[in-house]
Amino acid sequence: MIPRYSRPEMVAIWSPETKFKIWYEIEAHACEAMANLGVIPRENADAVWKAKDVEFDVARIDEIEAVTKHDVIAFLTHLAEHVGSEEARFVHQGMTSSDVLDTCLNVQLVRAADILLDGMDKVLAALKKRALEHKNTVRVGRSHGIHAEPTTMGLTFARFYAEMDRNKNRLEKARWEVATGAISGAVGTFANIDPAVEEHVCEQLGLRPEPISTQVIPRDRHAMFFATLGVIASSIENVAVEIRHMQRTEVLEGAEFFSMGQKGSSAMPHKKNPVLTENLTGLARLVRMAVIPAMENVALWHERDISHSSVERGIGPDATITLDFALHRLAGVVDKMLVFPENMLDNMNKFPGLVMSQRVLLALTQAGVSREDAYAMVQRNALKVWEERVDFRELLLADKDVVAALGEEAINEKFDMGYHTKHVDTIFKRVFGE
Repeated sequence: MIPRYSRPEMVAIWSPETKFKIWYEIEAHACEAMANLGVIPRENADAVWKAKDVEFDVARIDEIEAVTKHDVIAFLTHLAEHVGSEEARFVHQGMTSSDVLDTCLNVQLVRAADILLDGMDKVLAALKKRALEHKNTVRVGRSHGIHAEPTTMGLTFARFYAEMDRNKNRLEKARWEVATGAISGAVGTFANIDPAVEEHVCEQLGLRPEPISTQVIPRDRHAMFFATLGVIASSIENVAVEIRHMQRTEVLEGAEFFSMGQKGSSAMPHKKNPVLTENLTGLARLVRMAVIPAMENVALWHERDISHSSVERGIGPDATITLDFALHRLAGVVDKMLVFPENMLDNMNKFPGLVMSQRVLLALTQAGVSREDAYAMVQRNALKVWEERVDFRELLLADKDVVAALGEEAINEKFDMGYHTKHVDTIFKRVFGE
């Protein structure tokens, strides 16, 4: 991923230096386990650990690979240059390349998931803070982009919180799903290596042994992982689109923080554009790009092929780095965004009282008017509000049929805003448990 949309903590997980360090640890722990079983001499296993502080030379490994055309063999050759050819002769015994590659990939994905979970915690904290701050800040709810009934800004933040909390739970499960390792040898039968080696390596790396592998770890696990990243990205976009709507000039119920010295347009000095949330929409698309290829990786020929390999070399770093950046950007946007309660009330009152139409409809049916007649009575007055911007309540009070059914006092009572916010505490308790 390009540096513009990257954070160093996540980038480091996918660096060649980190990858080779993990490869080394896999090989060293495997040798240690084989020595414990008496399969190889203890002194050879101990000799491998001489390289524990080595910074492997990426350029040198690439130079060897240019000849061998095999990345794992190139690494093992370079490792022998540090350990000694005789001392390293039992390294990789009974193993196949996928034992190293797949186990390493899953270590990287687990580490990436931990960073992503930290980012999700930051998003959740920001959403909760703003939800509590605007718990009773009334704004109009919209369906199909049209004014519906009153809600609160706090409920808007709360529903995004609940969605992200579900996503955190999904990511925790996806992390667990992908946290397996395989040191099972060619076609996964353990013919040339004891299953105890796999158990030892996985324990040392914080993984579980894959119950049954072929020559590769089953890719349904990875499909689940990347699908989860795609869902999280879509939820980020869900929040971003709402903020982008709020920042529209005609709406202006909320806006991204605009810092001192910031410029909105190279041509129009008055502009304040929602560039961060527009960026988040774009980044979400990039993360979702990984989902279909990850699912297509599930179907591999027989005990293995490498059609998945080139895909994962791309989507592994790209999807996790992009999502990590997006989570931290979203947390900052939510934490610092501006909210304009007065504009929310002004917007709701552009069509005075119209958002109370359902309550009047229900009151009429409860007063004995048929639903069809009640709907017609309310709608004929509501349409005048649309067309003439007159006050809905005044129209109802002037409508003899409505007054006859309800009375003036009951009509006035139907315009109490508290009616729509009376269960906010209940919803908050469900979401936040407090």
